[in-house]
Amino acid sequence: MSTTTATRAQNSTRDTTELDVFLPQDGSNLKDGVNSGKYKVNVTPKDQEALYFNNDDKGSFDPFKERKLDHPTTDCDTLTHLLKASLGTGILAMPDAFKNAGLTAGVIGTVLVAIICTHCAYILVKCAHELYYRTRVTAMSFADVGEVAFANGPPWARKFSKIARQTILVSLFLTYFGTCSVYTVIVGNNFQQVIEYHTQTALDQRVYIAALLLPLILLGWVPNLKYLAPVSMIANLFMAVGLGITIYYLVQDIPDAATLPQFNASLNTIPQFFSIVIFAMEAIGVVMPLENNMKSPRHFLGLGGVLNQGMAGVTLIYILLGFLGYLKYGEKTEGSITLNLPLDEIPAQSVKILIALAVYCTYGLQFYVCLEIAWNGVKDTFTKRPVISEYAIRTFLVVLTIVLAVAVPTISPFISLIGALCFSILGLIVPAFIEVVTFWDHGLGPGRWRLWKNVIVSIFGLMALVFGSYTSIKEIAKLYTDSPES
Repeated sequence: MSTTTATRAQNSTRDTTELDVFLPQDGSNLKDGVNSGKYKVNVTPKDQEALYFNNDDKGSFDPFKERKLDHPTTDCDTLTHLLKASLGTGILAMPDAFKNAGLTAGVIGTVLVAIICTHCAYILVKCAHELYYRTRVTAMSFADVGEVAFANGPPWARKFSKIARQTILVSLFLTYFGTCSVYTVIVGNNFQQVIEYHTQTALDQRVYIAALLLPLILLGWVPNLKYLAPVSMIANLFMAVGLGITIYYLVQDIPDAATLPQFNASLNTIPQFFSIVIFAMEAIGVVMPLENNMKSPRHFLGLGGVLNQGMAGVTLIYILLGFLGYLKYGEKTEGSITLNLPLDEIPAQSVKILIALAVYCTYGLQFYVCLEIAWNGVKDTFTKRPVISEYAIRTFLVVLTIVLAVAVPTISPFISLIGALCFSILGLIVPAFIEVVTFWDHGLGPGRWRLWKNVIVSIFGLMALVFGSYTSIKEIAKLYTDSPES
């Protein structure tokens, strides 16, 4: 029975979808988005003997040799794609994160978050490698790992396998749906500054956000993600040029670091700091798609592995921009650092336009993650006119992102809320639970130290979830409680 199940599960991983065609293979188009796929792998629990396999059983099957890829990626390719995926628009909010912590505390806190996020990504892949051997499957998505870990875990955990899958899928949907809304706010605010400077006409920022409805609907109507590949390349170019010019401005006339608080932490600001950094740093969604397409998947892990190399580089870049941005603008730092650049200079105006266009283009990839998950969940209900129904869902989702952005037209609290509510669950708590159930009966180490370690990680995730969400919602509520003059 287990052989048949494993074979069926392995075959299911080879079924392709729009996202499969566009995103995996060489992973070159992973940018701020993930390959949600269809999440079809469904491995039923093995018998107890198979669960406690020995080294001989493990040696009889090598998932990495059995994995067949048309275009496997090298370690260098994977490192490049990891950097592209991790260096998303969250980097624009890093100076605001430092404003909530202080210069020194910002550096220390960013390193701490980077270590925790990297470790959680590490244990997710490690558990996947363990489960490959147990289930005779050569590749799994994030949701697959969660479901299979619980399904093949201790008896008490098996009944939660479907819940684990749904938790991951819902968290992925909410994460990238919320990110789409944040993107509309960033695009609207950047265009607002440039347009109002040249027209000398002031309009509510919600008008600019609402004006994006038709362009975003057209972007959401693109029938195949492959058509967005050139758009993604253009977005990467715009973002690179925009960030380059931004850094140029940040290093001009830098104030003395002693003039700013080194530790600006309080019960109101620290949760926002951690939530923003988690949002910016977290790349848990791209980890499994990247690993699934590697020529040498074992090289993804290890002290000097691809994951550690990539996240170390990302951390340094995030610290650099966060430090310089807050040092330059201090307490006037905006939710997106591009909004601080001077309006009366052409290079600064070009940055705002380039970043806005880059974020607009990237919206398409983020949106398709939401679309794939939502459509897979409801498509069986719309069998008579599937094409019309699909485009209705596309339009409905785009409208919802605009409605949410119009309701909450602020960048910092919005990003903080997504980081606290979604990424804390997806990137911290879920991987901790997966490792516990995967190694529950063997492999928790002396004194079951892995269990206690994951308890600490889960507590950190819960604190970020509760306190980060509370402070973010509190900040958002000010939009509706402050007087119009304030």
